[in-house]
Amino acid sequence: MKIHEYQAKEILRQYGVATPQGIACFSVDEAVNAAKQLGGEVWAVKAQIYAGGRGKGGGVKVARSLSEVRQRAGEILGMRLVTHQTGPEGQVVHRLFIEQGVKIDKEFYAGMVVDRRQQRVCLMASSEGGMEIEKVAAETPEKIHKVFIDPVAGLSQQQAEDIAQKIGIPAHSLPQAVSLLQGLYRAFDETDASLLEINPLALTAEEQVIALDAKMNFDDNALFRHPEVVALRDLDEEDPVEIEASKHELSYIPLDGDIGCLVNGAGLAMATMDIIKLYGGNPANFLDVGGGATAEKVTEAFKLMLRNPKLQAILVNIFGGIMKCDVIAQGVVAAAREVQLNVPLVVRLEGTNVDLGKQILADSGLPIISATDMADAAQKAVNAAKSKPSSCGCQS
Repeated sequence: MKIHEYQAKEILRQYGVATPQGIACFSVDEAVNAAKQLGGEVWAVKAQIYAGGRGKGGGVKVARSLSEVRQRAGEILGMRLVTHQTGPEGQVVHRLFIEQGVKIDKEFYAGMVVDRRQQRVCLMASSEGGMEIEKVAAETPEKIHKVFIDPVAGLSQQQAEDIAQKIGIPAHSLPQAVSLLQGLYRAFDETDASLLEINPLALTAEEQVIALDAKMNFDDNALFRHPEVVALRDLDEEDPVEIEASKHELSYIPLDGDIGCLVNGAGLAMATMDIIKLYGGNPANFLDVGGGATAEKVTEAFKLMLRNPKLQAILVNIFGGIMKCDVIAQGVVAAAREVQLNVPLVVRLEGTNVDLGKQILADSGLPIISATDMADAAQKAVNAAKSKPSSCGCQS
């Protein structure tokens, strides 16, 4: 789950992380009133979307008068902001964040993720903060410093001080930097975050160390512990299909292909998409129905896939472990009948009760294409998608 910058900063301030003062707005008039309330002579007008690279895309602008705040807010609010993280379709800006201007002396970068190999939270920091951090990581990785944090001890003062020194925080500002980094770690740990990124982390002309930007993502599996975080969810920023999928506990991500994939298990789902590509096809989605899918969940999964007007075929690839093949077969048959499926359906079953599952499919009377293994299934799905007339519509 993602949240907006202004929401992330509200959380970070609870952990002692210094940020500029700002106010979230939903209209141009609110933006002007926010600037008046904040005071000062310079303000940052920031688009609030679930993506980075806003500055490059024209979603962050400086205003030096109230009339300029009005002008900038009018330019950004409602625009379709395209960044390297939104894709070419971009995202419409529904919210603004008006923030006090800051005189920046130096920009740094700080971020935290869970390192699966080390089984610890990794704090990354660099002297090269700003909009080109991805380029820094690719071209000069030696400028990114890392520390792996003991989950019992937490981020120690020595670790925080060492990494702050390595990125060039001046000696007189080290205590502030240490406090800020330790606050970031506490926020990351206690909210079950999966990503925390401060880019830029700024040293101001007044020698303050502050979080000039903030990005936080959270582990969906831990949200039951954090209703206060769930309450921050902005459905305007999410794909309606993904929202619908979450209601049925389905993991669904739309892609730009034409072969729908219904799979149990994230690893198998990734492998299924890979093998479709191997045989010259393009997956239309990632869809993991999980280990305990019911006929109802399978039906909803079909409905989600059929919303895609490009869909030309569906590949069901199930390994029956916890999920029995006969149960998934019953679900596939029921779903195909309910949605009046009119695209080719390829099914590959393997595992518990596989023979019974295949018999259910064969006895259904539906034009289901059976496959013996993953390669056979992928080839048949690709051939079916290519042979289906593109003018044929899909009923959802």
